Amino acid sequence: MQPRLIYVHGNGNKVRPELLKSQWDTALFGRDMGDSSRMAYWASLRYDKPLPDHRPDPLQGGPVDGVPLETEGRAAPVEFEAPEEFVARTLDEARFDASGIAPESAPGTDQVKCALSEWLLEMTYLGDTLAETEETGQGTQLPLEALPLPRAARKAVFRQLVKHTYHDVHAYFFGGAGPAIRDVVKEALEGLDGAPLAVVGHSLGSIVAYEVLADEEREVELFVTLGSPLAITEVQDHLAKPPAVPSGVRAWRNASDLRDLVALDHTLRPEYAPVEKVTDLLVTNDSKNHHGISEYLGNPQIREPFQRMFSHLA
Repeated sequence: MQPRLIYVHGNGNKVRPELLKSQWDTALFGRDMGDSSRMAYWASLRYDKPLPDHRPDPLQGGPVDGVPLETEGRAAPVEFEAPEEFVARTLDEARFDASGIAPESAPGTDQVKCALSEWLLEMTYLGDTLAETEETGQGTQLPLEALPLPRAARKAVFRQLVKHTYHDVHAYFFGGAGPAIRDVVKEALEGLDGAPLAVVGHSLGSIVAYEVLADEEREVELFVTLGSPLAITEVQDHLAKPPAVPSGVRAWRNASDLRDLVALDHTLRPEYAPVEKVTDLLVTNDSKNHHGISEYLGNPQIREPFQRMFSHLA
């Protein structure tokens, strides 16, 4: 049987499913793969309608409402709330999103302790630090390319990524969205028994794919996680099963950029045993938020095993 590939997208709203699948195919293979690949599309469970076809995805580093990505000398400075205020407001919004109960008072500056709050705070501080570091040129000390964006735009891009990532992950674990999202992945896997199988999960999609594979014990030749928070201790604490390589997975590649806020911790080994099945890769992702899926899929270290697996379709 010919190999098949399942994609599980990450946080935020997306374009329509067939277009999203084609975009991932093109980034990974240079062309649409037709029936050889499927997109486990769960955005419709969280968002009323898809993004317009030609609108850049905000969570892939696209434009942020109210903040221009291009700098102008006469532009007024953009004011940002303090990190603690941003975190408190994001926590309240996530609770409201999950329960429909509005917070009793406006968020204050005190950090609110709740599930995944430390991860949220660390993402926020790292995003602000990256915005400042790349503005001053200190990022050139890293073997990575600094983004040609003004500081305010970078800070807005990073905070938007943090906000939407936290909202969707919170809804997945605590807002009742988890079972329905996992069902989408299970449906995408139906009818593929016996076919050599590869699975790619991006961001929250990596958590969803991991939990489905851990539960179903399906045979998978290659499991790839990109920009994944699966190494975060707080995330691991809420997985349905203790961290381990799903029994049916033969090889697991986990790739992230050092500047990717969502990944934050970049090594799955040794939390996910057996360690010999896991390869952690540090790659360069020069999308505006260092988390964009097209930049991950286009990396030669990511593409190479898929090109071998699907070489007969070239």
